[in-house]
Amino acid sequence: MSKVLVTGCTGFIGKRLIYQLLDQGHIVYALSRIRGVGVGHLTHPNLHVIWGDLKDPTSVDPIPKDIDAAYYLIHSMAEDVKNLLETEGKTAENFIKLIDQTACKQVIYLGGIIDERGDLSDHLKSRKNVEEVLSKGKAPLTILRASIIIGAGSASFEIIRDLVEKLPLMIAPKWVKSQCQPISIVDVLFYLSSALLKESMYGKIYDIGGPEILSFEQVLLRYAKFRKLTRWIIDVPCLTPKLSSYWLVFITSVRFTLCSYLVDSMRFNSFCRDKSIDLVLPHACLTFEEALNRAFLKISQNEVVSTWMDSWLIESSNPDIHKFIEVPEEGCLKDKQAMPLGLPKLEVIQRIWSIGGKNGWYGLNWAWRLRGLMDKFIGGTGLNRGRRHPTEVEVGDSIDFWRVVKADKENGDLILYAEMKVPGEAWLQFKIENDILYQTATFRPKGILGRAYWYAMLPFHFFIFKKMAKSLAQKL
Repeated sequence: MSKVLVTGCTGFIGKRLIYQLLDQGHIVYALSRIRGVGVGHLTHPNLHVIWGDLKDPTSVDPIPKDIDAAYYLIHSMAEDVKNLLETEGKTAENFIKLIDQTACKQVIYLGGIIDERGDLSDHLKSRKNVEEVLSKGKAPLTILRASIIIGAGSASFEIIRDLVEKLPLMIAPKWVKSQCQPISIVDVLFYLSSALLKESMYGKIYDIGGPEILSFEQVLLRYAKFRKLTRWIIDVPCLTPKLSSYWLVFITSVRFTLCSYLVDSMRFNSFCRDKSIDLVLPHACLTFEEALNRAFLKISQNEVVSTWMDSWLIESSNPDIHKFIEVPEEGCLKDKQAMPLGLPKLEVIQRIWSIGGKNGWYGLNWAWRLRGLMDKFIGGTGLNRGRRHPTEVEVGDSIDFWRVVKADKENGDLILYAEMKVPGEAWLQFKIENDILYQTATFRPKGILGRAYWYAMLPFHFFIFKKMAKSLAQKL
């Protein structure tokens, strides 16, 4: 039994790794940058959630001095940062300063496969720089480098899925000819957990990948074949990475910043050149089709543990979920709806807990889609994110362009915080008291522009919010 620190605990990989480490009997300290958000609904006697944002090391709660190992699973690709190389490098430096104060015997980092013989994208330059920063710490560093990761909820998988499912004909840039080596999230977790405190892997770099090297074009066409879809791809050499990113952001659920970094990296080959991992950790990885089959099995059974969307889009330092739960009163504009329940309370609660995603917003869905499209145009998340589970909600989940900050199902109290682009801050609360559904949209405007935005939207709010409250509380 080892004591292990896992950073990025709410992320796609971090949350799943925590589950695996706990199953293996380890004591896990999960570092979350949002106070009040842990590892979903998971409670376990060996799980301890500590809070801290590594961009501000003074905010980090004390890390146990006797930890044995630490995983560094942090990146800022989904955030709108001015200088990715500097931001990620500084965050890694702060991490090392804290880890050097402990008895940590090993740091494990998951990065991207790098062809060090040529140029690198900004994303891969940043990953390479993080490796160099982490290697300066007292604890030996083990680096695992992966290509695209296939699993329900990964950004790469969701981009592939959206492209193939939505577009019978794809106009593709020349980067679709670049080669990659897809690997299942199951195999990534195997390597991450198996590398723990394995002394022969200290101070080493390993490429990890599935059994096949494919071009991105082959990835798309093999996905189409797996899904029994007929698709055509036409190569267009003039489609730049930036134009590709704008195109992808409207087709897929992934926001522009993440799209741009991923597309920029897709220009380079990302297959395993070093096979030494097979000598220290012999393992038969899943094929591309086997990885797809497992991903869709998890989706069909509503067992998606984590997604790329789980990372909060919060730019302020010392984020505390309680400041979002406490919906402000002063200086705010509100739309309040009070609707008597025409259905059993439990049924209304279930409707509220199913809102968004494929279920829609219970009325005038075209208006919600239009607002989502507007959000995409100005660099926001839009409605494409959907939701992790069709009927379950937990604090930290994303629901389209909202973030769940309170989910008290027993009392029918749900609070959503807006992550759309707005000139201010917005909350949407649903609460049931005395057989009445109280639905409140709160907006705290930022300056004159914020107030102008609210009053410009009033005609739409009048119909949208009234229709939504009625559809939730009464028979359709």
